[in-house]
Amino acid sequence: MLDFAIFAVTFLLILVGAVLYLYPASRQASGIPGLAPTDEKDGNLPDIIASSSLHEFLVNLHEKYGPLVSFWFGRRLVVSLGSIDLLKQHINPNRLSDPFETMLKSLLRYQSSLNADTGESHMRRKLYENGVNKALQSNFALIQKLSEELLAKWLSLPEAQHVPLCQHMLGFAMKSVTQTAMGSSFEDDREVIRFRRHHDAIWSEIGKGFLDGSLDKNMTRKKLYEDALMEMESTLRKVTKERRGRSFNRHVFIDTLLQGSLSDQQILEDTMIFSLAGCIITANLCTWAVYFLTTSEDVQQNLYKEMDGVLGKGPITHEKIEQLRYCRQVLCETVRTAKLTPIAAQLQELEGRVDQHTIPKETLVLYALGVMLQDSSSWPSPYKFDPERFSEESAMKNLSLLGFSGSQECPELRFAYMVATILLSVLVRKLYLHPVKGQVMETKYELVTSPKEEAWITVSKRS
Repeated sequence: MLDFAIFAVTFLLILVGAVLYLYPASRQASGIPGLAPTDEKDGNLPDIIASSSLHEFLVNLHEKYGPLVSFWFGRRLVVSLGSIDLLKQHINPNRLSDPFETMLKSLLRYQSSLNADTGESHMRRKLYENGVNKALQSNFALIQKLSEELLAKWLSLPEAQHVPLCQHMLGFAMKSVTQTAMGSSFEDDREVIRFRRHHDAIWSEIGKGFLDGSLDKNMTRKKLYEDALMEMESTLRKVTKERRGRSFNRHVFIDTLLQGSLSDQQILEDTMIFSLAGCIITANLCTWAVYFLTTSEDVQQNLYKEMDGVLGKGPITHEKIEQLRYCRQVLCETVRTAKLTPIAAQLQELEGRVDQHTIPKETLVLYALGVMLQDSSSWPSPYKFDPERFSEESAMKNLSLLGFSGSQECPELRFAYMVATILLSVLVRKLYLHPVKGQVMETKYELVTSPKEEAWITVSKRS
């Protein structure tokens, strides 16, 4: 399974470091067009930093040199693929892995899965996926309830009041993920607030400081990060202990892990990964979906018509979600337009060939997903938010190849799609969503793409 994920510039350092530690390789040029090293020691790292993000660096690199490019990270060669056609050539002969999970666990210093054999890793991955799927099924009504609570909050606001979209979506995602992953103890808002404080402290430092060593140099920041990680792990251990061997009204993610043959440390790691990644991906998918709806009255009205026609006045159900085809197109186009996860990576374990070029063994190969998602040869009018493009089977196939749809979705994105669908079914049938005039939306490309500043909207009640 292609579990695509993305990472910021600093994650490249961590991944390369892990790869080179495990797979020391010779420095070997490949003849692939690209940049020569800017610095003998750091390679093109100064160029990446000057570009503000790895995604923006790759956009410029592919514009200059074409769909297949190379650059140097330190003394090691990195190859980037920037077209779907090249991706098709590359994915089949290589062993597939989940770079997001590997990098995140490396940053958190979790080692229990990094040295596991293939069979054990596959079993653990299937258990993780089953945990997400079962948690969604068992907590469908809960997510709907949380969506209704957000609706009630927005309905209580004066029509002209600006709504801080990012803030509200992160709070909604936190409640959805914590209660779905760990159960009823997070129905207490104080527990959610405490969890969010630790989550934010960890996430803000993930990758930050690893590039220049600033985290280790700043003892105050380092202590805040380590204290937050320790407190969050303590919470997860407490939940594990409370739910082990007991039955509850709602089945949650951690219950599935407890039913497997995992150690306590493996349960902690997988719950931490889902809690961290699930919150960020869900929050940003919901944020971008609502924001893009405010920019297009036609799309918003078409979505309302579908919701009204399929659901009427009744609540959304599992069975009816499959009928909400236009809603799925809206979410797919949200992922594409926002470039929700702009980069993925694989290790070239064996020498391979792409577009008549040889990729040396043990080269790090990047998939420039953000470049591919706005490639005009694959997506007509690529900068336009147009959900209708996904009425074509070819567009859905392209999105699936990139890991954003179908069987190749990562579990966290599958969770986010479901939560966002439930949320939109509640909001769009009751509210008009409006943009704030004069707002300029700038994008921050990190582990998950997000607005650089708060995104503001206004709402009004549908008659």
